[in-house]
Amino acid sequence: MTFVPENLGLATTGLPLLRDLVHERTGLFYDDARLDYLGDRIAPLVLDRGFRTFLDFYYLLKYDERSAAEEWGRVLDALSVQETYFWREVDQIRALACAILPGLEQAARRGPIRIWSAPCASGEEPLTIAMMLSETGWFDRLPVEIHASDGSSAAIAKARRGVYGQRSFRALPPALREKYFIENDSGASPVPELSRRISSWSVVNLVARDEVAPHAGSHVIFCRNAFIYFSPTTVKQVVETFADRMPSPAYLFVAASESLLRVTDRFRLDDVSGAFVYVKN
Repeated sequence: MTFVPENLGLATTGLPLLRDLVHERTGLFYDDARLDYLGDRIAPLVLDRGFRTFLDFYYLLKYDERSAAEEWGRVLDALSVQETYFWREVDQIRALACAILPGLEQAARRGPIRIWSAPCASGEEPLTIAMMLSETGWFDRLPVEIHASDGSSAAIAKARRGVYGQRSFRALPPALREKYFIENDSGASPVPELSRRISSWSVVNLVARDEVAPHAGSHVIFCRNAFIYFSPTTVKQVVETFADRMPSPAYLFVAASESLLRVTDRFRLDDVSGAFVYVKN
């Protein structure tokens, strides 16, 4: 059911200003056609603060430094899209194991191969990467680190808990579920060995350069289903940050519905073992 702010006496005054501030601070972009959706998601936060207009909430986020940090976390939780599952778009992850990692063996002599999953939502993607690399034997052949982050602290808390319901398993082969997960009353959890393959879980806002910097030097970045929510300007900003810090060679995976061809010339689009990947020039 649609949440209508006016039904609770909440005036929409300031909502366009709030939309622009959200875009600036998080990268998430809502055009006029989706402005009501933004209002629906943010309205409960506005009311929790005791405000009666979106403009009041805008002023808090923009000018109240003491309260804004915590509140931005709640905004990102409210706007985060957590639809994901194990083995999603697995052709790209298979290409990583079968074609990309063999070419990084020399780089591994200088230190671990770093893989970054961002946004990782509730953890299904990095755990899928870990399962694929385990199945193909890479953890026994190379030092590999898998780092996972999301802009939502609630998503990261769920990933750290590591309890998954049936929908998360809708594409995972049953044999892998049996091998890598333990069934419990709440759902299923990764076996300890799989959990240990994730080197870190962290909250990272992709448009905050200082938060991105520790991870953007990765050899492989999975940034799938994030750019569809960003404006072209923000996509370019994030991709340029990646390109500035990633080593060479380095590989950037985006979702099938996303394209960087008109965004940057610092990556070239390659077909690697039947999967598309952007390779740093």
